[in-house]
Amino acid sequence: MRYIGMDAHREFAQVAVVEDGLVRDEGRIGVTPEALTQWAASLSAEDQVALEATGNSDAIAVLLTRRVARVVVSNPSKTRAIAEAKVKTDKVDARILAQLLAADFLPPVWLPDPRTRALRWQVVRRAHMVRVRTRIKNQVHAILARNLCPTPPVSDLFGRTGRHWLSRQDLPADEVATVQALLRQLDFHAGELAVVDRELAVEALADSVVARLMTIPGIDAIAGISIVAAVGEFTRFPDPDKLVAYVGLNPKVRQSGNSAPVHGRIAKAGRAHVRGVLVETAWSAVRALDRCGRSIDASPPVAAPRRRSWPPRGR
Repeated sequence: MRYIGMDAHREFAQVAVVEDGLVRDEGRIGVTPEALTQWAASLSAEDQVALEATGNSDAIAVLLTRRVARVVVSNPSKTRAIAEAKVKTDKVDARILAQLLAADFLPPVWLPDPRTRALRWQVVRRAHMVRVRTRIKNQVHAILARNLCPTPPVSDLFGRTGRHWLSRQDLPADEVATVQALLRQLDFHAGELAVVDRELAVEALADSVVARLMTIPGIDAIAGISIVAAVGEFTRFPDPDKLVAYVGLNPKVRQSGNSAPVHGRIAKAGRAHVRGVLVETAWSAVRALDRCGRSIDASPPVAAPRRRSWPPRGR
């Protein structure tokens, strides 16, 4: 059995091999599908391959999984032997990956299935569109602010009423052209966002896990499918604490010797987008509960029933 370490980059990967306890360099290979397929043909069914999680690591792992016994994608933040190396080159990184794999001391990451991987990219694309729309709206508000325009009298400046008010503002000609260009961009991204939302809604309605998540206050179809895309299979976590740590919501703990453990802020490990989704759902649930509480408090008080003495008088 051979243990192969790959230090993958955009155009090439440095390869090192551990065989019979000895480490040797195997040079560089291309990371194109043709080059990887040709290199994978030289591997045996008993070989194991390790590489760090990068932008193209999933595609490399999928291509190699059919040819070797095991492919391990390592978590870079936990591979301290590479991060803290005094001499850090491609050859050194590949050698360390191969040695850690041979010692079975490599912290792996979970490889998603094709559906989960596609959902992740859809969710990432939607998040990018939302950020772009927010940036465009902020640019329009900045134009109004630097030209001393009054505060918009509507809550939605980019709705029909808000745009009518915006068109009546006294702005320089160049600023008017800029606002019109920004509104065209905003309309384009709104259309693209609607397409992605429809695709994600179709996936959400067909997923029983999302249906169960939507029973939680504050979680809608988009939030539910975003959580499923980030987590994948919930059954792979033995207890809820592991799931909380996977999304980085567990507090940091520092303890040494006989001193009491000190709990700090959340770890913020894993995918940042799912933490943002969970924060938004928590705020939505809190606002819904506040509205429910205010409606109950605003209702007229009900007179308490008159207490009767016991035993009844006259008996």
